[in-house]
Amino acid sequence: MVRLYNTLSRTKEDLVTREEGRVLMYVCGPTVYNHIHIGNARTFLSFDVVRRYLEYRGFDVRFVQNITDVDDKIIRAANEEGVAASVVAKRYTEAFLKAMSDLGVKKPTAQPRATEAIPEMIEMVERLLERGHAYVIDGDVYFSVRSFPGYGTLSGRDIDECLAGSRVDVDERKADPLDFALWKSAKPGEPHWTSPWGEGRPGWHLECSVMSERELGLPFDIHGGATDLIFPHHENELAQSEAATGLPFVRYWMHGGLLQVNSEKMSKSLGNFLLLRDVLESYPAPVVRLLMLQTHYRSPLDFSTDRLDEARTAYERIATAVRNLRWARKAPSSVSGATTEDRAALAAALSAARAKFEADMDDDFNTAGALSAIFELTRQANSFLATNQVSLTADDHAALERAEAEAAELLSVLGVSLPEAEAGAVYPFEVIALAAELSGYKGSDPREAANALLAAREVARSEKNWAAADIVRDGLAGLGFVIEDTAAGARVVYRDGR
Repeated sequence: MVRLYNTLSRTKEDLVTREEGRVLMYVCGPTVYNHIHIGNARTFLSFDVVRRYLEYRGFDVRFVQNITDVDDKIIRAANEEGVAASVVAKRYTEAFLKAMSDLGVKKPTAQPRATEAIPEMIEMVERLLERGHAYVIDGDVYFSVRSFPGYGTLSGRDIDECLAGSRVDVDERKADPLDFALWKSAKPGEPHWTSPWGEGRPGWHLECSVMSERELGLPFDIHGGATDLIFPHHENELAQSEAATGLPFVRYWMHGGLLQVNSEKMSKSLGNFLLLRDVLESYPAPVVRLLMLQTHYRSPLDFSTDRLDEARTAYERIATAVRNLRWARKAPSSVSGATTEDRAALAAALSAARAKFEADMDDDFNTAGALSAIFELTRQANSFLATNQVSLTADDHAALERAEAEAAELLSVLGVSLPEAEAGAVYPFEVIALAAELSGYKGSDPREAANALLAAREVARSEKNWAAADIVRDGLAGLGFVIEDTAAGARVVYRDGR
């Protein structure tokens, strides 16, 4: 049974969905006025893993994420550039979709955009006016917070304390300072739509209520977002949705912890504001994911290049273990191999790893614990190889194949991809010239050239010509290759250097 922490109840609860075997899930998406930063990325990655694990557990997950393509920030960016707000929104929507693809985040089942749901937003505002939860002032429409008795329940705030630290519009016309805009009257040069209250555009909070109801119905199962959205955004969503429909809005509210850079709040003024696209230029997506998954999604995450480097080392440990399994299976089967006890121990380790992985992920998606299960699996596989690699039977090869498949499957649940098998790796063409110089290679195939260099190194070592062997090794290293000496012989492995 999957258990998750519900912000609304402030406890872990068993996941009981509206429809058996199906999860209806909504996660607040980006406001597309700039490239997303790594704090945004952490939230989207966290809920990507929640989705992946629920699917692994057999649920049919309908995952909806909006794109806010009309907003004050978009309008401000457009004015600064002297272009239409739609131009800014289109540019950064495309950038966001690419960034999510590069990070390995699965596409949502549906990804509605705010500008495509204006009629439904107007209809919800009309419902709120009819029910006495909203009022009109000079073409603006505001939600009356005190008309909804449950306001403050999600954030755990008394309504009279909600003003402290809150993001509210300063407008002396409002009946109460906490009242928030449902519809904003048009200002010159801004995008606008026709409504019963005049030309204008929707307030930020309105779109999520409308699109989640349209795509998922009420109440849907999981609403996700970062901790900083609890108040006022999600509090306002909950209030306006339940006030408009008379129905419960969401069964489980999930919120991810915020991200710091080098133990400080990320901000442009501190010079530590990192865009996801820039980080991915230096570190591959599996490494970035691994770093973020080493911390529970609800806890604050400290992000730094030191931690990225540590995550890269950890990822390489896993990748090397899997490469060892693949390499060992290439050797011809022997008559004698591992003992029955060794194979049984490896099989038990695989079962234990999966059991721990599932237990940790069932407990509010504890990815840190799940990763430790994968590391233990690879440690056990390495131990098996260290003892038995010189002589392996067909049964041993089958056991190693199961170990590789187990590691790959569990990692895929976390969205962490393994390096492609060496047979599919693309070697740089510069290795051909190096092989011609150091080994006399006359061909034109980079893979053959790398193997020719490896053979030349082995000859030099057999002749105790250590200087020549080191020249080959260093030349390969300069192109991104690593020579690994194993019990089954030496091999050359290409890495992309990031």
